[in-house]
This record gives sequence, structure tokens and C-alpha cells, in this order.
Amino acid sequence: MNAKNDHNKLRASFEQAANIYQQARPDYPEELFDDLIHATNLNPGDRLLEVGCATGKATLPLAKRGFSITCVELGAELAAAARHNLVGMDVDIVNESFEDWQGEDGNGFSLVFAATAWKWVDPEVRYMKAWRVLRPGGHLAFWNADHVFPDGGDPFFREIQTVYHEIGEGKSVENNDWPRPGELNEQRDEIEKSGLFEVVHIRHFDWERIYHVDEYIQLLETFSGHILMDERKRDKLFNEIRARLNRRPEKSVRRHWGAILYVARRKDEQWR
Repeated sequence: MNAKNDHNKLRASFEQAANIYQQARPDYPEELFDDLIHATNLNPGDRLLEVGCATGKATLPLAKRGFSITCVELGAELAAAARHNLVGMDVDIVNESFEDWQGEDGNGFSLVFAATAWKWVDPEVRYMKAWRVLRPGGHLAFWNADHVFPDGGDPFFREIQTVYHEIGEGKSVENNDWPRPGELNEQRDEIEKSGLFEVVHIRHFDWERIYHVDEYIQLLETFSGHILMDERKRDKLFNEIRARLNRRPEKSVRRHWGAILYVARRKDEQWR
């Protein structure tokens, strides 16, 4: 399978987790949304475009703050779950890929944003399309939710690597596979290389969640690599995780999340 087909398969895999995604995935910090609004000078009633809303993890907090949001979501099951989760909100959900979505140029959105979805959009398309639908002076913002490993963090994740390696799915021993909070690789250069946006704000966030056994397994079932993992490998891994966590007195694991919020302002000179 070539890299493009593999990428497409991975990004489509989240459909299989549509019924558990909202519950299993972590909420983003409220402080992140406050920081986003401050950095973009948004006001209630402004029109926002979300790329890849999934089930609405980032949509709901912003809709509650009074924004009018259009979501473009690739997965039909995810889009259906989002409609259910966002009922009564000023949100319109379009079931289509962002690459194929025919939003008109100059739609006047104040913000185009993506939460743990920007990396799945074709890099040859995403910046140009976001630029075209933003109003003059509008902003692009995106962030991921990644695993970070603080000093003194839960040793479980390094210990379980023996099982991942046994099934051929282990992490590299290199340091960049085990980033500490505040050390995630930044993408400023990629944004500025587009020539369409000026980076105006970058901020790192990290937070911790405690997962009991079944909660942690459910979380893993929302990750593309685990969704597409060979069933025998996945069963072996999950059985070992359950056994190890159940031997702990608290029967849980502490996982640290990290995010980098990027905010970039649309350059208003005519793009060619």
C-alpha cells in the first residue's frame, strides 16, 4: 500500500469509533478555548468553520460560547454523532472531506479551526482552502492532543512497550517519540512556508487524566493505529493491559496530554 492510500485508510478509520469517540477522547482544556478567543479577537455571533469535527469535542465548547459554526466532517457516522451531540446549537454539519468541500471563496468566516484533525487534511490543499474562505483579517487555528511524558509520570507506558514490541508495534527508543510537556515539535515553519498566513500566537498546554481499565481500553479503541491493528495483536495487547492495570491497587493509569495551539492571521494581500 502506498503512503497516500495508507494515510487515507488511517483517517477513515475513526468512523469505526464513532459511537465511543465523544466519551473516550479527552476534553480539551477550557483555558485553550479562552486563549484561542483572546488571540483571534472573536466575538459571539462570529462565523467559524471547523475542519474535521468528529463527534464535536471542540465544537461544543465553542458553540456554547455563542459562535455560529459550520463543520466539514469526512465520516458519515461521525457527522451523525456530532449532529446528536450538538442538537439545539447554531451548528451546521456538512458530511464531506475538506478537500472536496465547495465552500465559496470569501465566505466571510472569522476563523477556520481544526482540533486533532489538521494533520489528516492534504497539505497541498489545506492552507489555500482555509485562506480562501476566511474574511480579510480572519484567522486559522489548529491543535492536536498528543501523549506527553513528564518527569515523574506514570511508568506504565514505558513498561507496556515490551508487549507493543512483541507484536511489532513498539515505539522508537529515540527521545522524540517520548516528548515531555512543552517539547512537542512545533509547526511554525510549515504555516509560514504556505505564504498565506502569519503566525501570531503559539502556546503549549498539558493536562492529566486518570483512566480506569475499561476507560483506557476504550480510549485506545479510538486511535487509528489500534483500530486498524490486526485483531490477534490487538487482543494480545488489550488482554495484557487489562491484566497489568488490574494488578494495580487503583486499577488505573495516569496519562498526560499535550497540545500546541497555533493561531495564524490571514495575509490579506492578493494570493497568486
